[in-house]
Amino acid sequence: MAQITFAQTVYLKGKVMDVTTKQPIGYATVALIGSTIATSTDDNGSFTLKLDPRYSKVRFSYLGYESQDVSVNAEQAQSMNIYLVPEDNTIETIVVKAPKRAKYSNKNNPAVELIRKVIEHKQENRVEAYDYAEFQQYEKVSLGLSNISEKFKNKKAFKNYQFLFEKDDADEGETTNSYSLPAYIEERLSQIYSRKKPNTTKQLILAEQRAQFDPKFIDNNGLSAYFNKLYQDIDIYDSNIELVTNQFLSPIAGSSPTFYRFYITDTIKTEKPYLVELSFFPRNKADLLFQGKLYITLDGKYAVKKAELSVANDINLNFVRDLDVKLDFAKDPNNRYYLKTSSLGLDFSLTEKGTGIKGNRTVTFDDFKTGIVRPDSTFAGPAVVKMYTEGKDAPTEDYWSNKRPIPLATRELNIYKNIDSLQLMTSFQRFMDISALVLSGYKQLGPFELGPVNTFYSFNPVEGFRLRVGGRTTDRLSKRFYAESYVAYGFKDEKWKYFLSGTYALNNKSVYTFPQHYIRGSIMRDTKIPGQNLEFVQEDNFLLSFKRGENERYLYNDVYRIEYKREFTNNFSYTLGATKTKQQPAGILTYQMLDENGNNKLFNELKTTEFTLGLRYAPHEEFYQGKLYRTPIYNKYPILYMNYVAGVKGVLGGQYDYHNFTLGVDKRFYFSQLGFADVNVEGNYIAGNNIPFPFLNIHRANQTYAYQLRSYNLMNFLEFVSDHSVSTNIQYYMNGFILNKIPLVKKLKLREVFSLKAIYGGLRRENDPKYTDNVFQFQENEDHEKITYGFGNKPYVEASFGLTNIFKILRVDYVRRLNYLDQPDAPKHGIRARVRFDF
Repeated sequence: MAQITFAQTVYLKGKVMDVTTKQPIGYATVALIGSTIATSTDDNGSFTLKLDPRYSKVRFSYLGYESQDVSVNAEQAQSMNIYLVPEDNTIETIVVKAPKRAKYSNKNNPAVELIRKVIEHKQENRVEAYDYAEFQQYEKVSLGLSNISEKFKNKKAFKNYQFLFEKDDADEGETTNSYSLPAYIEERLSQIYSRKKPNTTKQLILAEQRAQFDPKFIDNNGLSAYFNKLYQDIDIYDSNIELVTNQFLSPIAGSSPTFYRFYITDTIKTEKPYLVELSFFPRNKADLLFQGKLYITLDGKYAVKKAELSVANDINLNFVRDLDVKLDFAKDPNNRYYLKTSSLGLDFSLTEKGTGIKGNRTVTFDDFKTGIVRPDSTFAGPAVVKMYTEGKDAPTEDYWSNKRPIPLATRELNIYKNIDSLQLMTSFQRFMDISALVLSGYKQLGPFELGPVNTFYSFNPVEGFRLRVGGRTTDRLSKRFYAESYVAYGFKDEKWKYFLSGTYALNNKSVYTFPQHYIRGSIMRDTKIPGQNLEFVQEDNFLLSFKRGENERYLYNDVYRIEYKREFTNNFSYTLGATKTKQQPAGILTYQMLDENGNNKLFNELKTTEFTLGLRYAPHEEFYQGKLYRTPIYNKYPILYMNYVAGVKGVLGGQYDYHNFTLGVDKRFYFSQLGFADVNVEGNYIAGNNIPFPFLNIHRANQTYAYQLRSYNLMNFLEFVSDHSVSTNIQYYMNGFILNKIPLVKKLKLREVFSLKAIYGGLRRENDPKYTDNVFQFQENEDHEKITYGFGNKPYVEASFGLTNIFKILRVDYVRRLNYLDQPDAPKHGIRARVRFDF
């Protein structure tokens, strides 16, 4: 029989008032969200509500007022005053002694005047204002499944996992059938140093530990980076606060009076100096804004002593059922305030009710000191440095017990041993194996993996039906050597294709582990579409078999390549390579040149030998390392890259000399409430004479119906080539800033996205078949019209408008091609879609 735990009955008491007049609101509804537990206020606005540990949010509502959701701790009695905001443009109900309402205005508003004082003094109240500051920082992130029913827990599939479930507390004399399942915990202890001039912060990680999953299924470092991206540090003095991959406008940002409504709701005289309780609410509840309370010191410094932040229930934010932030500040010996504790709680769920994932990040700051001048050597090198070696001198549990400011709860301590126990269970290994197959497309077969399964079947006009099977080795075979291979067969061309590679790690780590350091050799014979360059997708993907227009110009490529790659912990990397390639035209693609008599001379193959150098610098880059690709976790820093390819004639059969230079930068720009933009700028120059078009820059086209971020979605394959060009690609996401303002439409929680792609280049005469017979002729269609071009006197431009967040996962764009519309088969517009998962 399951053990029943009892807890003392816990009540929430308080008063509901009009935020403008401070008059009590009688008969307002007070309800636990997701339950049937509710009560009403009396004539004086007072209420008493019994809490239930299964529910963590209370909703206060009354006709003519905006409802307000407040997070509560169901494990302890609480008392609070709630201030409701009158709705705009509502019809007054006739109620005896109804509170008188005043229209909100920033003008002559003491609450707005107060927040402007806070904004005016915020630079002197933040840590960066100290010439030197240092402190010890302890962080804890814990997550688990929440609100689990007993029916779900007792399913046959969980028979062997009962030790993982924790029963929620019940009220005295009652029982509860609600459970939670703690699943992840991470701890980190650091020493932090900061200085004002130059503005620098150094973090020395003294110790860290986390629940570790089997690395053949999960990238533990990437998982940690992703959780830390969701649960970021919160600085109330920043103008924009990044949470769950979105930017929220701080209530003390310079523009906050434009987006928030502020009310003085209390004066606290039990503390010195006195505090003003400043409540704030979003003007538009769908925007990425907070609601909550600030407690401001009345000592002329207007510092934040405490902050409580949450979000409106109607916010355009996916999968987040609850968000709760609490910040507490302490006074230092100089009578200035520093952050003492920070707590961020997030409850993720697909629905308002039911099982979710509940997590919390707690940060405490101790031993805060200022004015200690540290030498430049303290701040030299990387901003974050580990002071221990993983697996060797990792701190013991006794160390953690002495260093934790707050001891771990029993259920938190159990996470470490429970995860270790899970790894030994055959049924859990089978579950992870199936999950890996579904999410990454690979099936575990001991020391090998079979996949990816979405490439097993595809079709195209040249090969017809194409079957492919492949796989690779895992670290069960070797931790330093990895092999990968596939074979494919086309039933129309009746040709076999194959790929084989071997990679040897030079740093005694997996080749998929950052920082990478390996040497790789590969051979391949396969088909390729000139000018198709896919991002994070295999060309054999079945869904990409569907294409618009004519797409029968292919290549048979025989490629032999050796490559050396070295990454550094500062996110700089370089790649050296040598490649020998033989190209043969396939389908209706032709390689032909005019001879001295003006007759076409066909070529059946091209041979080239190339030496390559790639440089990349991505400061502060983080990512999740998947089975095939790294999924970037975006930040505000630019990514710089340079690629150089040298074609060498006479070496290993190479037939052409050329030098191909590419220089580019990627950058995400944040615009606070107006969203963000991902911008790419790239330039290319190819030096050399009499270079055939296969070795020129064949610009990336897309003839599938999927919207591709890096390709031109209305450009045809082989349509444009150049030997020098410059391009820009702008993807602008407004996060619903416009649609959130439209009645009814805002309930759909759609978001706007705009894009602009432009490229302009040229072709020197010595590489243009219009002016020389020493290069291949451009391609023609069946009507003998040219379908391959250099650029004229204008750039190629396409733009799109789209909606994202359709069913929370889909982006659909209307794409418009703005010029070069008179070229054969040039589409003017089209609808394209892609899957986009975002909070």
